This record gives sequence, structure tokens and C-alpha cells, in this order.
Amino acid sequence: MAANAGNERVIRIGGATASFSDTALSVPQLLAGGQLDYLIFDYLAEGSMGIFGRMQAADPAAGFGTDFLTVHVGPHLHEIAAQELKIVANAGGVNPAGLASALEQMIRDKGLSLSVAYVEGDDLRDQVTELRAAGHCDMFVGTPFPDNVVSANAYFGAFPIVAALAKGADIVITGRVVDSAVVLGPLIHEFGWGTDDLDLLAAGTLAGHLLECGAQVSGGTFTDWRDVPDWANIGYPIGECHSDGTIVITKPEGTGGLVSIGTVAEQILYEVSDPADYIVADVRCDFSEVRLEQIGDNRVRVSGAKGRAPTETYKACITFDGGWRTIAYQPIIGEDAAEKAARQAEALFARGRTLLRARNLPDFTLTENVLIGGEASFGAHANHRGSREVISKLVVDHPDQEGAGIFAREQWAGISGMSVGTSINLATHVLPMTGVFLFLLDKQGITPTMTIDGVTHDLPVAEGVPALESPPANLIVTPAPSQKGDVDVDLVRLAWARSGDKGHLFNVAVIARRPEYLPYLRAALTPEALGEWYRHMGPDGQAPNVDGYDVPGLHALNFVIHDALTGGINASTRLDPAAKGMAQMLLRFPISVPSALAAEFTESASSRGE
Repeated sequence: MAANAGNERVIRIGGATASFSDTALSVPQLLAGGQLDYLIFDYLAEGSMGIFGRMQAADPAAGFGTDFLTVHVGPHLHEIAAQELKIVANAGGVNPAGLASALEQMIRDKGLSLSVAYVEGDDLRDQVTELRAAGHCDMFVGTPFPDNVVSANAYFGAFPIVAALAKGADIVITGRVVDSAVVLGPLIHEFGWGTDDLDLLAAGTLAGHLLECGAQVSGGTFTDWRDVPDWANIGYPIGECHSDGTIVITKPEGTGGLVSIGTVAEQILYEVSDPADYIVADVRCDFSEVRLEQIGDNRVRVSGAKGRAPTETYKACITFDGGWRTIAYQPIIGEDAAEKAARQAEALFARGRTLLRARNLPDFTLTENVLIGGEASFGAHANHRGSREVISKLVVDHPDQEGAGIFAREQWAGISGMSVGTSINLATHVLPMTGVFLFLLDKQGITPTMTIDGVTHDLPVAEGVPALESPPANLIVTPAPSQKGDVDVDLVRLAWARSGDKGHLFNVAVIARRPEYLPYLRAALTPEALGEWYRHMGPDGQAPNVDGYDVPGLHALNFVIHDALTGGINASTRLDPAAKGMAQMLLRFPISVPSALAAEFTESASSRGE
């Protein structure tokens, strides 16, 4: 239900899911207390496209998010209809038509008359031969076009969603669109924004970026986690969207969670590379001067996004079959547990190779022992106190299921024939490996379609300009003039931090708690210093390449750490392939400050009983 602030129309949008596996509690919460015009669902990521592709390979009628029918929307269709609430979701995966058909049947069975539209054209699987012949290489690591493709999709923008809403759709199902499009589409439709309203498109994209990750903007994964009440009933976000592009982030009354400058700033920079050049299908966004205002309890106003003309290309994602992986989790308990785990892992890998040779099978393509409980993820910054209990995450990759299965069986021998303190294996999985390949694709070769009431409409091909224009030149972080400081304090005293993955790299955003802290952060946090801090994440023990960007509107710095998640979220062996914890590794980074400022932190900690 559109609200009116004075004479201004305000569109209220609720963000219900950050993934296809998100909570079943968000939708009833938002229906009960949201007073919404739209409810949006983000189901897709690079990893989930491979899952849906494999689902459809096993069953041609599958390939979409079934929780949309059984958990998030299906059980609430009567209330959705009663509230005249519109739904936009990218839950179609690789089969939007299949989900739309199942949903329409469910609507009929419930005696309702909701109209469903679906967007297609993003699926590129019928073009794989031509794409491979064109010589596309991965846009991040330069690898050649893969074989054994599981899914292939272009990332559409918001205008196909706009077309569906213009035809009267109550529920819009898409395949792969940019995540933020599920919010931008409704805003374009409601406010009549055009393709040339670039600042407004950027603002709507930012609104989408804030809402599409669900509770991450309303207190989830926040640095100051102790300040966030009632995780069990955390409030899912609501965006109060204005025609001038401003948005107020809030949540339903009486729910847990927290909406603050800190929670919103962290989400703005989540999974962002250059904040001044955030590229989506419809616009190139500049978030570097975005401003935040706390205008009430759990109410933050967001403004200041700028836009430039979109590029001529879509981002495209291929997932492919990468062989087989065994993962086994072995608890090892007792003195020198980490040392025992390392020796046992090498012995088990050697045994596995002996068995492979005996069967004339090729060697493992990867073996790795990831220690959980010994702070291995912290590298040189771990607390070296000698953990007396660890879990050894044993990972082997093999081209064939048989080879992976050989190790899955043999690793059980460790409990009786190797290290003292080895306990019952917590879990063993033999799984198909899914690789990710990302590239750019000319928009002119792809035609989006939208189907409603049994009629399919070809939509205009998206336009753009060559991606030759450079972003504003003053945004790369350079060392600031040395700030006088004589006492080191932990970074977390001065800043919030948030991290997220994107393919083979991750970003870490550092947001000053107060503007006057930023010079001390800038003096310490150079790209070179970050490379050294994350050296253990780099290839072959080398410090990874790091790009750094100023974000003056948020009093923040954003860093991109390259080649630290080899294989991406699907194939990385790391404990944290989604990079959710990478910012946590930075919280104890020493920042030099004047002693008077350090004393303030000491007094504050004392007053809290720390």
C-alpha cells in the first residue's frame, strides 16, 4: 500500500530472502507488519546456478527454487492476494517457465486469480558452441572457455520486470537478473523512470543492493553483533522508496535486529569492488558519495547515488562440471592436535594415491588439509597457543567419482591406524565439483522475453556505450600523510568492517565509526599492508594483489583482494569460501593513534566491563 509523505508517494518494498535457503519466518513477519507494496526475493548466486542446472539435468521439469512454492510464497498466497501485494523474484533459476507453471496451478487450486509473468532469454546453453568458438576467457583469471557446461546465463537488468508489471502481473518470476533488479524494476514501473534517468537508476540499484540480502542490512552479520537484539526474531528490511531516489531503510515494529548507519554502510559495500564504478546491466553506479542519516530508531535515510550510461555488455556466468570432490571431517583431540592432523592428512593422501595406482587411475588433481580450530585461516596472525582439539577438513579432487570414492573409504582408517585422539568422522561427502567461469557478452546478441497470460513478448534489446570511460580519477587509495600516533589500537575500535566474495576474489570494507578516525585508518591501511596481512590467502604463499578505493561519503575504505579464493565459492577449499569472515581477520590490525585517543578507548572499554 503506497504511503504518502505530504503529497509524495512512497513505495514500500520488503526484502524477504538473501538466498533460496533463507528463513521461513521472514514472509509472515513482513506480511504482518510491513504494510508493503512489493515483496522481493533474491534466490540466485553463482553457486546456486550450478545447483539448479544439475537439478534440471536430472529432471527437465526442475531447475527452479522449489522453496518459493513450499516455503516462501505458496503457503501465503491468500494473504498476498488479500493485501494486493506484488511479488518479484529471481526464483526461476534455469527454468522460470517451470516455476511459473507450477505457481499458476497452485493459484488455481487455491481459487485465486493472481496473474503470473515470467522472464526468459538469459539462458545461453543453446549458444555454448558459438561462445566457445568466440574465444571468451574468464574476466578475472583468464582461463579458457570450459567444457561440460552445467548452466550458462546472462545477467539481465530491470526493464524486463518493468514490462511484466506494465502488463498487470501480480507475480514476476525471472531467471538470472542482477540481484538489485528485483527492486529497481518495481521502482521504474511505479515512478516512471526512463533509461536516461541515470542517477535515479543508480539510486534504485542501491535500494536493491540494500534489500536483496535480507537481514544483512538490518543487523545480520554486523561487526558490533552484541548491539543487535533478538536474533531469533530479527527484523527483515523494508525500504521506503521515494521518486527522487532516496530510500529509508527500516524494519517491522516489534522485531529484533538493528538498522543503523553502521549496518547500512556495511551492506552498501558488501561484495563491491570499485564503489565509484559498480556496473549492472542498466547503469554504471557511483556510490562513493552516498550519504547516510539516522532519522529515527531503526530508520536510516540513504541518498547521493550517481549514475552513468550502462556498458554494451552483460555479465555472463557459466557453471561447469569440474570432476569429483571428497570432503571428510576428522576430529583430532589431544596435545599437539594440529601437528597430528597434518601428519595424518599426508599419510591418508599417500594411501589414497597408492590405491589409485593399483587401479590404474590418475592421481588426485588436488589434496588439501584445512584445519578447523587451529586458527589456520588467520595465517601469521593466529593465536599460537597450541589447540588441543581440531577438525581436519580433508579435501581431494579427482576426475572420476570412483577415484574420489576410494579416498572417502580409505580415510576412515585413520581412527585406528594413525593418530591417537582421532575420533568418529563427523561427515564424509563425495560430490560433483562445479566450476564458475565469468565473462562479458555483447547485449545485442540476446533478446529478453516476457510471457504473461500465455503470450510471449520479445522485449527491446538493451543498449549501452563502450566501457572505455574511466571512473573518477581520485578514488584509488594512496597513502595519506603520516598521522601522528604513538599508541596502537585494534582496528575494530575505530571502524566497522564487512567482507564478501565475488568469484576468485573478495572485498573488505572498512568504515570509520567517526569521520575523524579515517585519517588514522588511511595511514595504516595501504593496499600493500593489506596484501601482507592476507599473505596466507595468496597464491603459493605470495601476497595477493590488492586494489584500494576511497569512499568519502561513508568515511570508508574498500579493498579488493585478488586470487584469494581459487575456484570461487563452489570450488574453493577454504573454510570460508563465501568470504564472510575475511573482515573478521582484520579487526585486530594495529592502527596507530595519539595516546589521548587511545585513552578514550580504554575508558570506554572499562565502563563496559571489558
